[in-house]
Amino acid sequence: MLSVFRRCDRQRAFILLACLSLFAIFGDSPHAQEILREPQGEGLPNPSSVSPSSLKLLDPVEDLPLPVNSTFDDDAAGEGAADSSEKAATEGKRLRLETVPVPGGAELLTIFGRARDSHGKVEEIPLVSVLRDTLGDADPDNDRLRYVWAHTYARPDILQLAAAATPFLYARLGNTHAKQTVPRPVLDLADPARQTWDRAFWLALRTLFLDSYGFSARATARTFKRNVDDYKLAHQLRALAVLSLYEPKDKALSPVELHDIQARLALAQKLFGGIVDDIYLERAYQKQNTYWRDVRGHNWELLRQRAEAEGLYFEPLRMPDGSETHAILWVAREDLRKNRGRRFDGRFLNIANPWRDDDLLKWRGYTETWCFDRENRRVTDGDPSVARRAEMIPLAVYGLDHPKIPILLVDLRDRLNPKRREMSRRSLDDVARNVLQVSRFGDIYYFLGRAAYDFVTGRRGMDINQPSRLRSYSQLKLLLAFDARLAPQLRHEIEERLESVSLNPLDNGADAEIRIARQQYAALLDYAQRSDGLAARLEKDRRAELSAFRHGRAAKALFRLANIASLGLYKHSEDAPDLRAELDGARRLAYHRRFLREVASSTPRVEVVWRIEDVRRSLSYIADHGAKADGETARAVARIFNGTEDEIARALSLRCLYRINNETAKNELLKIYRNGQTEERWRILTAQYLIAAMRERQSISSSDARAVMTMLQLAP
Repeated sequence: MLSVFRRCDRQRAFILLACLSLFAIFGDSPHAQEILREPQGEGLPNPSSVSPSSLKLLDPVEDLPLPVNSTFDDDAAGEGAADSSEKAATEGKRLRLETVPVPGGAELLTIFGRARDSHGKVEEIPLVSVLRDTLGDADPDNDRLRYVWAHTYARPDILQLAAAATPFLYARLGNTHAKQTVPRPVLDLADPARQTWDRAFWLALRTLFLDSYGFSARATARTFKRNVDDYKLAHQLRALAVLSLYEPKDKALSPVELHDIQARLALAQKLFGGIVDDIYLERAYQKQNTYWRDVRGHNWELLRQRAEAEGLYFEPLRMPDGSETHAILWVAREDLRKNRGRRFDGRFLNIANPWRDDDLLKWRGYTETWCFDRENRRVTDGDPSVARRAEMIPLAVYGLDHPKIPILLVDLRDRLNPKRREMSRRSLDDVARNVLQVSRFGDIYYFLGRAAYDFVTGRRGMDINQPSRLRSYSQLKLLLAFDARLAPQLRHEIEERLESVSLNPLDNGADAEIRIARQQYAALLDYAQRSDGLAARLEKDRRAELSAFRHGRAAKALFRLANIASLGLYKHSEDAPDLRAELDGARRLAYHRRFLREVASSTPRVEVVWRIEDVRRSLSYIADHGAKADGETARAVARIFNGTEDEIARALSLRCLYRINNETAKNELLKIYRNGQTEERWRILTAQYLIAAMRERQSISSSDARAVMTMLQLAP
């Protein structure tokens, strides 16, 4: 093949390898014809065109009974008609929060969950921990969230690391043996930009040095980095899923803190997510929730209607919070003979034709017996309306939280089917980047060919060349651990097939992750109680945090560059005789600064959305202690003045602008004075503040100073 590459130009070689990779993956599969098949009907179904009474499915809210041959815990969720209080009680039993004090003035908050291993044994395991720096007091205004640990995120073994650096190795080789070492956090909440700058540094290092050393160095480095990043991303997604299931029932973890953590974990998946300002976290959280809810609803309806059209049965799977993130497709054994030889359109389903599968006729795997009434609606066994019973065979498990289509996660007849589909995009990227050294921005032929290929596969609902399934896989692992309604045998079969789908050699099995979680949490507790452990690290982080408050943008940029260039070994810190007192003031100022900026950017009328008492409280703090507040705070205060009718809030706003000692604040005061719509009494008060600021020689631009003197008829 190397001689072929030398003789052929880059464009022909790419076309050749692309075709070879596609046919190698799909050539022996009936899904190879998906590329040439014309779409039948519209891509998006019309829900109003389907009669609910004719659907062979389970209504997700009203008609979801329990499988008659499944076993359940006493705290399992009831039928779909259970009210929200019962769901909350069930969730409360499954997830709990434990707080452990850390020497030096901090708290370790850990979410525990009652999960099942592969043998069906229910055990409580630590899932996610968050370090909150409280400075040793009970006031939340000066708290700062530090680190997030996902306890299944362990240091890989040597064998796993070697496999992760092997190009074109898309398989898991074994489990890590977690040692009593300090666990690594999946996210630093106090320094989220670190991950963004690390990516930029790696990109520069790879482009300038590694790519010039030939195929071996290039492919090894890229493959290793990709696997390491995917391994970390998978556990960030796992932590995000756990936190989304937890509902705070006390003040241990406030809703604002919970939303901030979830927003940061979601933004960590984006290229520049680490540099998003804190005031946009709530907006990012709401936007992500809305987006995934819409995606889930679209995929739910799409998969449901496709299943009904092909004579299959659709069953949604619920997470403990009630969200339907996955679904199982079933087929009735009696339908296999009735529909023998029937044409099957696998679009969006991406499984082989069940009506021509001889193995299904002799199926000896897991089955369930379902009961139906005369209108073909599923009812519980023993219900007087039972008209018939049917033996059901599970076919596949799908993830609904996927941006394109319902994504195939487990095929119970062909365990390699989902893996081939997941490999389709990864293998194409690896061949293009590692072998041919082409990219979308460096080769016009590759750009045009890949754009056309992405358009065709994306618009026609093909489960090839799709975004990664990491999010759906992470959620499915949690669902299998927490959903008590799944029969143990079915759960075991899904878990067994799920393990074989992984492309990352760094991944671990379900039972191994339970063991790893316990070991990691024990190591974290030991590290937290040592005098040279978490307390020492916390003190170092506080000194580094203080430098951010003391220095300007240029100095902070130099410190960041030094940290990146030293691979994280250098971290600038400040010496302070009274560190906690200085940090306390800086954090309180940052807390009220963020709140006021959120208020100013969220609504034109403050009283409509926010409690005016909370706004007054933050304005009062800035008016008393905000001399060092920045220009963004001054602009936010000015917008609040113009956006409220509350007399106290307006007076406090003007006082804040007088107290903030920078040019922006005085410029905003001058704008308020010049505004013809401002009432005369507020203009008089503004003029008094401007005169006082000039007498005190506060920071004010020369042009604004001349304007003030002219306005007051003073000598220039």
